[in-house]
Amino acid sequence: MAETSHPWLTIRRGDAPLLVSLPHTGTEIPADIAHGLVSPWLARKDADWWIDKLYDFAADLDATIVHTAISRTVIDVNRDPSGASLYPGQATTDLCPTTSFDGEPLYKPGAEPTAADIDARRAAYFQPYHTALDAELKRLRAAHPKVVLYDCHSIRSVIPRLFEGELPQFNIGTNSGKSCDPALETLVAEACAATGRTSVVNGRFKGGFITRDHGRPDRGVHAVQMELGCRGYMHEPAAVDEANWPSPYDPAYAAPMRAFLTQLLTSMLAFARS
Repeated sequence: MAETSHPWLTIRRGDAPLLVSLPHTGTEIPADIAHGLVSPWLARKDADWWIDKLYDFAADLDATIVHTAISRTVIDVNRDPSGASLYPGQATTDLCPTTSFDGEPLYKPGAEPTAADIDARRAAYFQPYHTALDAELKRLRAAHPKVVLYDCHSIRSVIPRLFEGELPQFNIGTNSGKSCDPALETLVAEACAATGRTSVVNGRFKGGFITRDHGRPDRGVHAVQMELGCRGYMHEPAAVDEANWPSPYDPAYAAPMRAFLTQLLTSMLAFARS
């Protein structure tokens, strides 16, 4: 692991032309923020559960892995830092969320983050994450003509406030084709479709700020966001509550998805090296 000046930020530095971003697996909440929250469970409910375990094979591919341990409830490093919505007209959560995906208040009345709080969190947690992404992409581009940025996400399969019905298992986001070469988008889409599981390209989730800001195919950086429906790799109850969510990571249940994702990232690496 590369050393950083932030204990919550870890960078596994590899030499392959692949950077794996883990922006939403963190569960750490500083004490000065935690005391204002409704409950620790609610504050962590919308984490991308076990995604860091699911993708830990990326180290075997010699990928660079950038990971924040800070909960998205503190600040969401995949939102526009200006606070502008990435999905105008659709329900979403903010840079510093005040509600869960289901619309439940995260903070006790009067304890919501102020503008000054948001500024402080942006400086403390948001900017260092993106500075790390920039630095690692620059390092990799110095060695490779093409680099793939793969942004890892997951979400519960049914959240009526955010989308209708059951979300496809694979939700591929390329900012409507702007964040990567069309050939890479096609490669990912065809691989996901071939699994027989449900998939969509640039559907409800087109890619967040990471994909949109760092994906620069004209500069050799090809970014893809993958939003997995949780049911594809973990036991997902029909209705979640504090007693059943998150369900424990089950390596045997996750194995088929993990095997496919290993093949997928290997294929994306081949694209980067072509």
